[in-house]
Amino acid sequence: MTFKNIIIAASLVLTVAAAAFAKEPKQAPAATDAAPAATAPASVTAPAMTAPDATAPAPAAAAPLAKKKVLKANKVVTLSMFAVIIGITLCVVVWAARQTKTAADFYAAGGGITGTQNGWAIAGDYMSAASFLGISGLISLYGYDGFMYSVGWLVAYITVLLIVAEPCRNAGKYTLGDILSFRTDPKPVRALAAISTVAVSTFYLTAQMVGAGKLMALLVGVPYKTAIIGVGILMVGYVVFGGMTATTWVQIIKAGLLMSGAALLSVLVLAKAGFNPIHFFDTIVNSPDIQDHVTKLLIKDGKTGADILTGADAGQRFLEPGLFLKDPLDQISLGMALVLGTAGMPHILMRFFTVPTAQAARKSVIIAMFIIGTFYVLTTLLGFGAAINVTPQGIISVDPGGNMATLMLAQQLGADIAPIIGDLFLAFLCSVAFATILAVVSGLVLAASAAIAHDIYVNVIKDGHADQHEQVMAARITSMVVGAVGITIGLLAENANVAHLVALAFAVAASGNLPVVVLSLFWRKFNTAGVISGLLVGTIASIGLVMVSPNMTYPKKVAAGARNVISVMENKQSELAPGAALTEKDQKSLDKARADYEKNKDGTSIMGLDKPLFGLKNPGIISIPLGFIAAILGCLMFPNKRSEDMFDEVYVRQNTGLGMAKAIDH
Repeated sequence: MTFKNIIIAASLVLTVAAAAFAKEPKQAPAATDAAPAATAPASVTAPAMTAPDATAPAPAAAAPLAKKKVLKANKVVTLSMFAVIIGITLCVVVWAARQTKTAADFYAAGGGITGTQNGWAIAGDYMSAASFLGISGLISLYGYDGFMYSVGWLVAYITVLLIVAEPCRNAGKYTLGDILSFRTDPKPVRALAAISTVAVSTFYLTAQMVGAGKLMALLVGVPYKTAIIGVGILMVGYVVFGGMTATTWVQIIKAGLLMSGAALLSVLVLAKAGFNPIHFFDTIVNSPDIQDHVTKLLIKDGKTGADILTGADAGQRFLEPGLFLKDPLDQISLGMALVLGTAGMPHILMRFFTVPTAQAARKSVIIAMFIIGTFYVLTTLLGFGAAINVTPQGIISVDPGGNMATLMLAQQLGADIAPIIGDLFLAFLCSVAFATILAVVSGLVLAASAAIAHDIYVNVIKDGHADQHEQVMAARITSMVVGAVGITIGLLAENANVAHLVALAFAVAASGNLPVVVLSLFWRKFNTAGVISGLLVGTIASIGLVMVSPNMTYPKKVAAGARNVISVMENKQSELAPGAALTEKDQKSLDKARADYEKNKDGTSIMGLDKPLFGLKNPGIISIPLGFIAAILGCLMFPNKRSEDMFDEVYVRQNTGLGMAKAIDH
């Protein structure tokens, strides 16, 4: 345990050192594009907003014009912190490689991870860069609705704790296929479970890889392809050489760094408000920039007359629901996918096989819930803090999606102390975001490789007859292949819209995986037909609905938007004096809009559609019930006496852990 303590101490020293200098500017993917326009007005909202703004109080209309932001990280400082974090984690890999000798070591760290360690690792596996940057960004632009995302991610672990944590740990071994195949026909069930695991992991992995490439390219100037290959090599190294032990400790270190950075930045935000929550929210309501932003959002949504709020009414609206999640059904569907999808995520389920007892499994979930809950409370402070201190207009000027709000906040609050503090804090948070991506993708690669090597190769192809050396070799080779595929997909998806893949991963997990896991553990009549029908229908329904949903890109809709820009620019041009020309910025907007229009005017989505057939962004409200119904009907139509008779053994196993391999002392 001495080396573990050294690693923990090193990570804490890094965290404390960065916190001591703490203050980091926010880095935005659009930073390189924003720099040339540093003298331009901050607001990038449509010209059509001019008239309504004229009726607003003068400060509210004028304030945003001075909020243009430019985000650029100090490359030397940032890459140095990257190197420190990578160095620490590589030391962990070297140590873990010496501990990894059997299949149990590789897939489940020999069952030797404590409940506390596993709780931190689960938190590290779960708190992705999308959580850290995306949710705080949503809150900074849409207020209360962004906060609802935080609640959804947190509540999800109540499902995990109450339903799957202890039974899965007791009834399984390494993978989803182990849980499902115990009282069913193992070969088809394992094959289908492996396919589902690889699908979910690939969807999520692709989004993470593309995010890593964009983050590195736009924050520190590392070329996209170089960043993808670098991240890919590191994640393959963590998994191939260190297995679950290395992955676990990388996730623990990452969780500690992330919580330290979020806590430090939150303290600075609260200090700005005098540690007075009433003053904090009063500042939001009375901020001219937030008021102006809300007014423009309402106009963009087609509001007219009395529905267009200004002044303090607009500021109060920022703290109320409906600015982003406008369709109640979409909110319900999203909530279902988040709450139920987490319990069906293969890389999350896999973590419960690493602890020695059911008590440790429960403890790990409780600790993870506490860490995750604290983290999402902090993201709420960061999001609202960015709205107050950076302003929505400044955030949009750097990244219209708001993903760089936290980094911009860190840079600004640090620079208020001293410019070098801003550089150090930004570098630290960029490094944390990088470590976050590494930890998550390593867990995903391990889950996918375990499904292929353990379920398909060892148990389907070799019929369970493979010695320990052969199993470990198969796992390592499979991890290399999965990692190579992940790198390839990341390179190919550089210019693709991958945002829908995260929704797709959670939808498939909630609609296909969760129904069969729950019914397999708790329903006596469940059998092979139920597993196959539930997995197939749930997976196909969720994927199919996402493919025809608003998540996909519809070229004719893009063309319509470009046509509107062309119309505005041409009208502006016609109003100029004879011989006068548009500004360089307006001319670029016009040229880009014309190119986009020509490119997209006759196009269709990947499914050949002009517009969505399914109106909800998340299919959970339909696909999750379909998955349960299909699994139940499959069992009732094709009953199996052997599966029913074996339920008693499953019941004993899931409540006592009988049959689980004993923990190996590391």
